[in-house]
Amino acid sequence: MSNQALTKAEIDARIGELNGWRVVDDKLEKGFEFADFVEAFGFMSRVALLAEKQDHHPDWSNVYKQVRIALTTHDLGGISERDFRLASDIDQLIGP
Repeated sequence: MSNQALTKAEIDARIGELNGWRVVDDKLEKGFEFADFVEAFGFMSRVALLAEKQDHHPDWSNVYKQVRIALTTHDLGGISERDFRLASDIDQLIGP
């Protein structure tokens, strides 16, 4: 695993691998909407388990049935492979 932030060119080349994620303020960001609060909270619980297993925790917020997740590698000062890996794993929780 690389221990440095990815360059803008590397991020631009990889962002298409993710489903609906975009770069905002040097973070990978995506919003999710669910049927209700319970479904949104359940999703957050599953993401929390992934994040803990990877020891890589998101910046996120929840308002009723909406969840916003932003990923960055704080100690590297930008987006890294860890962020792409967690984003991909989060997408797999949702499915196609």
